[in-house]
Amino acid sequence: MELRKATRQKAKIRLGLSAVSGGGKTYSALLIAYGLCGDWSKIAMIDTENGSGDLYAHLGGYLILPLQAPYTPERYLEAVKACETSGAEVIIIDSITHEWDGKGGILEISNSMSGNSYTNWAKLTPRHQAFIDGILQSKCHIITTVRRKQDYDMSKDSEGKTKITKVGLKEVTREGFEYELTLNIELDQKHNASVSKDRTGLFVGKPEFVPSVETGKTILEWCESGVDVSKEINEK
Repeated sequence: MELRKATRQKAKIRLGLSAVSGGGKTYSALLIAYGLCGDWSKIAMIDTENGSGDLYAHLGGYLILPLQAPYTPERYLEAVKACETSGAEVIIIDSITHEWDGKGGILEISNSMSGNSYTNWAKLTPRHQAFIDGILQSKCHIITTVRRKQDYDMSKDSEGKTKITKVGLKEVTREGFEYELTLNIELDQKHNASVSKDRTGLFVGKPEFVPSVETGKTILEWCESGVDVSKEINEK
């Protein structure tokens, strides 16, 4: 073991975009991606949303990899590797929801398994974690989109009657995914963005904004502001 002085290294962004249907996840992801690399041909989108990625082909010649069911973690990882091999600099996974709550996704696999739930999840959790690790360890910038849905809470009132209360919008993926990200952006139905997590410090305390190419450029500047560790190693 050896202690060393902390150094801010160059980084690849791990950006999450979440919204209800119609919130602009795909379009916003594409604009930010272009700001990150400045070349449409260096953007690859893994599309699980029935061809929604092709709707914005007028923007530029980005790559599309359609992904159909079964939405297993392994098939997502295979898609990410294919995008990396293509020479992409930015990968958009639109969306990760299906890996968790889609046909052939983790929840459906769990429901189809017999036996003890504890034992079953001991097998499923490593598969889901491998999916997350594939995102975190990629050599590319990665933007993930995720669906949001209304969440409800059931409680008892003073008379003992059951009361159902809306408690906000919940991301449709395994709880805690946003903690793995560098930056997590939530979009409302008017495409206004607010940040729920920000390790970059770029958006803390700032007003809502509409994601744009400039958003991607701002994030890229942060990513490039650190030390290039691989270059330093080669120079030694």
